[in-house]
Amino acid sequence: MTAREFVKILLAKECITLKELAKLATENSDKKYTLDGLSHKMRLGTLRFNDVEYFAKLLGYEIVLKKYQDED
Repeated sequence: MTAREFVKILLAKECITLKELAKLATENSDKKYTLDGLSHKMRLGTLRFNDVEYFAKLLGYEIVLKKYQDED
């Protein structure tokens, strides 16, 4: 799954737009997020993991790594 797909899933689950996410993220951090900037990064595949992690946390989600259990 790409960062773009992950963010799009978060947006769909929360029924918000990328513009609303950018506004919310800007209001809750020292960094400025814009619709154009986020859209551009998502299109180019240059969205950083720390930003994706921040968006998830901001919307009430956590990213969890879980190792598969062997079925033997």
